[in-house]
Amino acid sequence: MSLSQSFQPDDDVLVVRPGKWTLIVVTLLRGETLRFSELKRHVGGISQKMLTTTLRDLERDGFVTRKIFATIPPRVDYELTALGLELLQLADSWRVFAARNRAHVEAARRQFDAAGGEPVIRLIHPA
Repeated sequence: MSLSQSFQPDDDVLVVRPGKWTLIVVTLLRGETLRFSELKRHVGGISQKMLTTTLRDLERDGFVTRKIFATIPPRVDYELTALGLELLQLADSWRVFAARNRAHVEAARRQFDAAGGEPVIRLIHPA
């Protein structure tokens, strides 16, 4: 089966577009329910707008549920769904991959940057 047969543009179910913060948020929700403010505090460097967008995307795709409590100020809790727990397994695999390959990625970045952002050109002569 070719790639064009495997992934059709109209297969929205297969299209999960994780943003920069997606895997971090999913990992933080591991096994517990967190309030929006707790997530914001644990995810250093994320804006309130970006956290809101990330959580809405996760909720829309069925990875996270949101509970709103009618209190003043409003309390909003987030937790992973069964699908979110499956995504957590992927996040853990990605984290292990990233840790194992960090030095290789950093070396590749240094080489790319040293070349002025241009790819290394390798001329291959047919035999």
